[in-house]
Amino acid sequence: MRNSKQYTPGPANAGQLCRFWSAHVDALDRHLSVNRWALAAVTVVMIAYPIARIVIPAILHDIVAHDIVPDVVRTVLKLI
Repeated sequence: MRNSKQYTPGPANAGQLCRFWSAHVDALDRHLSVNRWALAAVTVVMIAYPIARIVIPAILHDIVAHDIVPDVVRTVLKLI
């Protein structure tokens, strides 16, 4: 038996999953320093910001370009 099979979560209800997740976050909180948390947060922001700046406008442009959005919403988006 491999070690990874030992920790593979099986089907669980929401309460068990919440307790598992809470225990996992508590363990991370105990073992990571403030500097590591800050580094992780900066890394996530540096990855998410460009994606959001590229993907969200592309999706909005695609929606507006394909006449899914009514003319009133299109006019408001153009004003912004």
